[in-house]
Amino acid sequence: MLPIHEVESFLKYTPSPLQDIVFELRNLIAEVASDAVEVVRWGGLSYFHEGRGGIVSAGICQIGVHEGYVRLDFIHGAFLSDPKHLLEGNQKAKRYVRIRSYEEAPWGDLKQLIEESSRFDPRSLQFKD
Repeated sequence: MLPIHEVESFLKYTPSPLQDIVFELRNLIAEVASDAVEVVRWGGLSYFHEGRGGIVSAGICQIGVHEGYVRLDFIHGAFLSDPKHLLEGNQKAKRYVRIRSYEEAPWGDLKQLIEESSRFDPRSLQFKD
């Protein structure tokens, strides 16, 4: 994970309520994908498994800050189970969740999506243990 001062610098102009969401998402990612590499890329915080490939081929998720919400993107989101229908988007594989409020965020469901995404291998289209 990036040093906290780099993340704070990236979020410098982000409203505090949205920063809280970003930091909680970072905590979830660190908890379920402790080996994930975190980089600032494409205007957000991107997470991937370095040993499996790059940001796309081994991508877990990306946190992006938008006007009034935080978006959690899954580059291979179409392959994730989504029983609560949280994922939006109609691209070939990418899906995302918009989080507008810390208090109303489905943290447990987001954690499950992150965990499942961290196990997905796009080369085999299988989930690793």
